[in-house]
Amino acid sequence: MTRSSGLCVLFALTALTVTVAPTAAQTYDLLIRGGTVVDGTGADRYRADVAIIGDRIAAISREGIDPTEAREVIDATGRVVTPGFVDNHAHVQQSIAEHPLSENFLRQGVTTLVAGLHSGDQPYPLADFASSLEMAPNVAFFAGHTWTRKQVLGLEDRAPTPEELERMKALVDEAMRDGALGLSTGLLYVPANFAETEEVIELAKVAASHGGIYVTHMRNEAGGLIESVAEVIRIADEAQIPAQINHHKAAGATQWGASERTLAMIDSANAAGLEIVHDVYPYAASSTSSVVLFPQWALEGDAHDFAARVADPQTRERLEVDMHTVWMRDRGGADLERVQFRVLPSNRSYDGKTLADYAEDRGFARDDIEAGIDLVIDLQLAGGFSAIYHIMDEADVIQIMQHPLAMIETDGDNVGYGVGYPHPRSYGAFPRVLARYVREMGALTLEQAIMKMTSMPARWLGQNDRGVIEEGKLADVAVFDPDVIRDRATFTDPHQYSVGIEQLLVNGVPVIRNGALTGEKPGRWIRGPARRPIS
Repeated sequence: MTRSSGLCVLFALTALTVTVAPTAAQTYDLLIRGGTVVDGTGADRYRADVAIIGDRIAAISREGIDPTEAREVIDATGRVVTPGFVDNHAHVQQSIAEHPLSENFLRQGVTTLVAGLHSGDQPYPLADFASSLEMAPNVAFFAGHTWTRKQVLGLEDRAPTPEELERMKALVDEAMRDGALGLSTGLLYVPANFAETEEVIELAKVAASHGGIYVTHMRNEAGGLIESVAEVIRIADEAQIPAQINHHKAAGATQWGASERTLAMIDSANAAGLEIVHDVYPYAASSTSSVVLFPQWALEGDAHDFAARVADPQTRERLEVDMHTVWMRDRGGADLERVQFRVLPSNRSYDGKTLADYAEDRGFARDDIEAGIDLVIDLQLAGGFSAIYHIMDEADVIQIMQHPLAMIETDGDNVGYGVGYPHPRSYGAFPRVLARYVREMGALTLEQAIMKMTSMPARWLGQNDRGVIEEGKLADVAVFDPDVIRDRATFTDPHQYSVGIEQLLVNGVPVIRNGALTGEKPGRWIRGPARRPIS
């Protein structure tokens, strides 16, 4: 089927909007008629009409609302009406200005993007950047630990002096005053992974004093998984701050099944009076840069420092031994198929292919780990790459997703259609949950899944005006066909929009109408903090 013929089929299946001739009796700007409401709270679905005035839900009626009372009517018969989805973690902190429509997110039903800052730069000054945005979805930001550390220490592997720590605390304080939701860390990545836990605690205390929350890409999601969850709990305890684990996973075959223990740790922490939640994307593969294939000590400083280490025979030998340990423990062992290039800047013909393909084309066996290590070192010297790592077990994904404190995220990027080689989560995470884990597998009910996508993250972020279909709440609303909605993006063909989202409103304004983008940009900057400041 061609893309144009596919769109024709999509529009044929789409619930239609109808403009009603103006009358003096018209009360509502928009009326969604005859849909099945899944309100986001976890309550059972029900049939109702939903009316909107301005940016708010004005009326919900199970008996029905006269369509002549509305200026525009959406026939949602056979469709599900839900709150718009909240993406807990997306890499949009800079790209939202370049991709204000965020089409790959909108077509998943996402109306609010939370910009994850674990390994990226924080916009600065945050208030100036955020207030200048014009975009389709709502967007929220954090104070970024990685960015903060780089401003003060660069890429040095050491603890800050007391004076440097005060400078870092001042930058977090400024971001919080500017409207950050809290503090975000990416403790797997250089230079954040050079930070001791005590440094993070001190910065988290600053965010907590403003009412912020703490979100983190943990220090290690593989061989050090248990210790990393314990670190999150310690930070939450000592900084007295609510904490969230981003993209909770058990990476590497040696860790498969460990989610049972990490979930028990989260439960115990909450039972002890802490607030610890987590989120997950619905794929058994992660995506990040090539730096995760190296021991952290090898990446201190810049590319010249790395090249000097590689050129020294003794250091090179140590590097290869440590990389072998990292690969066998965390990155799929000797199976070079598990490393799939997203973008290989030094040779773009391998985008989408695997390290096994790359090794074979150079005369090595596809499972030759020593050759793979040597090749990856050479590629890092040439600028590195981004990759998809097929290193998780779906049983862990499901167990984490089913946990009562788990929410949904994409961990995705704002992508241009056909540009690069993204992880399919950028196009399909939310519909994939509804298609695979609700409709096909029954791992979640529709009500449970929608709650994890809407009211749970909205309330966690302190946005009690969003995330539910309720009179008086802001009208972020999705209308979709429950039998059609699904992801289409794959690991080998990622540039495919999800299908099934027929109508999507952000603050009462249609950003998708009858399956097509409207081009409207009604999104708002969601200012923090996520909690009331500590008095």
